[in-house]
Amino acid sequence: MRAAVFTEPGPVDVLKIVEREMPPVGPGEVRVRIVLSAVNPTDTGTRAGRGVPDGVQPPRVPDQDGSGVVDEIGEGVTGLQPGDRVWVWDAGYGRADGTLQEYVTMPRRQVVRMNDDVPFEVGADLGIPALTAHRCLTVASDGPDRLAPGALAGRTVLVAGGAGAVGNAAIQLAKWAGATVLTTVSSKEKADLASAAGADAVINYREEDLAARVRELAPGGANVIVEVNTDNLEADIDAIAPGGNIAIYVGGKFSVPSFKAMLKNVSLDFVLTYTTTDAEKDAAVAAVAEAVNAGAFRVGEQAGLPIVRFGFEQAGDAHAAVEQHVTGKVVIEISEG
Repeated sequence: MRAAVFTEPGPVDVLKIVEREMPPVGPGEVRVRIVLSAVNPTDTGTRAGRGVPDGVQPPRVPDQDGSGVVDEIGEGVTGLQPGDRVWVWDAGYGRADGTLQEYVTMPRRQVVRMNDDVPFEVGADLGIPALTAHRCLTVASDGPDRLAPGALAGRTVLVAGGAGAVGNAAIQLAKWAGATVLTTVSSKEKADLASAAGADAVINYREEDLAARVRELAPGGANVIVEVNTDNLEADIDAIAPGGNIAIYVGGKFSVPSFKAMLKNVSLDFVLTYTTTDAEKDAAVAAVAEAVNAGAFRVGEQAGLPIVRFGFEQAGDAHAAVEQHVTGKVVIEISEG
């Protein structure tokens, strides 16, 4: 089978497509024929040598997320059969074998069945973006542990960067859970995408005062803020409701206007989906799977997240596109659906 491998970290040209043996299937494992491998910023970071540390050294096959078809199941596996359409998560975290190959063998827990009418493009967009979004929406101490219809009813959620993959997922999941969703963007084109995702109101932070606009739309302020840029924290604290939560899923050093935050009893939480607890991850996977199978999670330009496709031989170009902050979800076509 073909696999894209890097033997040392570096720029995109360290990725080489090679022939490898078909991975065996042990007890409790599932082998998946990958149709689409998705590329996230942490995937390019791992390839470049600056990703999330997991103790695994090259040679490695990158990419955490993907969708495909069950090829073979191991002893003791239940709930899946060969031919089932599935999505996978954290394929390359703590393991040398991600989804940028024709077949990958994974523990049963990390292979999630999806309905036959769910496009592979949807399945490839889950994993890191959707599971990150779920944790950001549930991390508040007074929030639900697991999203479901009505779980965020009566709450206002502000999603920073609504045209990104995590932002898009947060908008769709929050709407499915019953929240009023506001979001921020930097251009008219991205505003159109965020609206297509289902946001109730879109704020162009380059042209509008964020806090003033949030207070106009939600006089009490936002109960939950999903934040991708720590430079926004001062405005976030102005915009948040008393007792509200800001969930931050981006790294970097920053300062906090702590007295303003204290006055509102604001809480800040930091989210990295790789290192959430098993219970938190299981809740996220179950909720995302339910939303997907209910038709509440979509992709494509009509859903606010354009799909940017690359062939297997263009794996390096796909990684470069993510590093260049292309708008949309980058996927690599590995095999026929």
